[in-house]
Amino acid sequence: MYSASPAGPPPVREPRHAPVAHLVRGGVVEGVHHGSVVVLDPDGGIRLQLGDIEAACYPRSALKPVQAVAMLRAGLPLDGELLSLAAASHSGEERHLAGARRVLELAGLTESDLRNVPDLPFDPVVRDSWIRQGRLPSRLAQNCSGKHAAMLYTCVLNGWSLDDYLDPGHPLQQAIVEIVEDLTGQRVARVTVDGCGAPLFAISLHGLARAAARITTAVPGTPEARVADAMREHAEMASGAGRDVAALMRAVPGLLAKDGFEGVQVAARPDGGAIAVKIADGADRARVPVAAAALARAGVAPRLLTEFAGEPLLGGGKPVGRVRPVPALETVPPASRG
Repeated sequence: MYSASPAGPPPVREPRHAPVAHLVRGGVVEGVHHGSVVVLDPDGGIRLQLGDIEAACYPRSALKPVQAVAMLRAGLPLDGELLSLAAASHSGEERHLAGARRVLELAGLTESDLRNVPDLPFDPVVRDSWIRQGRLPSRLAQNCSGKHAAMLYTCVLNGWSLDDYLDPGHPLQQAIVEIVEDLTGQRVARVTVDGCGAPLFAISLHGLARAAARITTAVPGTPEARVADAMREHAEMASGAGRDVAALMRAVPGLLAKDGFEGVQVAARPDGGAIAVKIADGADRARVPVAAAALARAGVAPRLLTEFAGEPLLGGGKPVGRVRPVPALETVPPASRG
């Protein structure tokens, strides 16, 4: 069960990761991906753990749903597509840029008020198109612009300063860290800077899974439930066309899922069953099949997860293997089969 007050921070140490996936080619294990995995029961108990789920780690963008909850609690009035975008690591498609502009317009601001790092769109096809057109990196195209626009809107509504909204001591960031600790059930271990320039909070993988579970089991109409509803109903606004995390939410009814750089994945079901994954080397080729295997252990029917089994390895242009979760993850309890 979840505690009413946050516990102490997770220990800062070199994570004691374990093998979580094998790169199998022609029946031989050619490579091994290490990492950590936790699967929670609906009551918050640990159903399965591999590696080091209690060490401090950076959840990267997998924490964005929690940050969005914090902004709603601070008065942000967004819902639907724009709220999904506030929790997004978007692909830089025109709908994403238009949505971020709309949030800024609601705040009475422009792109020049953003303080995230200028970048080209995340999606390779969209990025290549930008380059062919001679378009330059922009703050709006950077994949966290929806979050940053929402942060600025929250500041405007509360009368908080804008130029320093990314300072960890700013009222906005203090409000966010309070909700991070509330939903994860533990104090933040360290604060650093994420790739986009926003503060990044070190929590445990276990705490990340707890937070996702609390968001998906929240009472309808609460900030937590509003974030979950927005992301599930507008999965492509929280990611992009062709992105695996959007496909996962479409494939599994009621699932909330969010990925993060460096091989992080979190997902939770409406009943509170949740998973969190960290791939030590940051490889997406392992993140996706490991997350799918963990979801099967959480009770998701494997037939809903077949498209997430991992991309085949090719030899001479033909499939000769794939990345497979380790046997401890692939062993699915009978109750989950079907």
